[in-house]
Amino acid sequence: MIEPVQVARAQEILPFLRQADALARDFCDHAFVQRVPARTTVFVEGDECSAIAILISGCVRVYKMSETGREITLYRFERGQSCILTANCILSRHQFPAIAVVERDAEAVFIPAPIFRDWIERYPAWRDYVFDLLAHRLSVLMAVVNEVAFRRMDARVADFLVSRRDPAHPTLKLTHQQIADELGTSREVVSRILEDFAGNGWIETGRGTVTVLDVSGLAAKARA
Repeated sequence: MIEPVQVARAQEILPFLRQADALARDFCDHAFVQRVPARTTVFVEGDECSAIAILISGCVRVYKMSETGREITLYRFERGQSCILTANCILSRHQFPAIAVVERDAEAVFIPAPIFRDWIERYPAWRDYVFDLLAHRLSVLMAVVNEVAFRRMDARVADFLVSRRDPAHPTLKLTHQQIADELGTSREVVSRILEDFAGNGWIETGRGTVTVLDVSGLAAKARA
């Protein structure tokens, strides 16, 4: 059972709970809140999904890993968001097909799987929330497929660096391996591309860091 102060926090991320009286009552009876520290592995491939989490705070990375250990990020979810693969596993009663790891200390509302399925059938507001979630994340996954299948890796690395850059803090704390894991390639490929970028004067690399020197140059490469 969820406490009143936690209900108020849940209503901030799920505003439909303020109007849906029956759903709100069920939510108070069946939902529960837990804190999950960073670096916790929530799911590995093949796990059963006993509950779905909606984040109040924090960030979770969902990724796939090949037999050789190569990774690619599928998506992240943060405050007010949830994991579509978990939702799909609960609805289809299949096993989790990826890995989910907490990147920043998280606090989440958990809904047990049987309750989740019941609410899909009984409450339009809940069904709309889940279907909107599925639609949004599906578009994100399609973008990942498009990137991997049709875009050159040097353009993807350039785009990644531009998207991660903070104008106030141009130095990114990223290793070559972390960039490779994000983009689904090898560290050697990333190192070669970063060496080319450094030769063009667009970046400067250090131990575990990449400093963006020329945003326009990277942006032009990203569009190439």
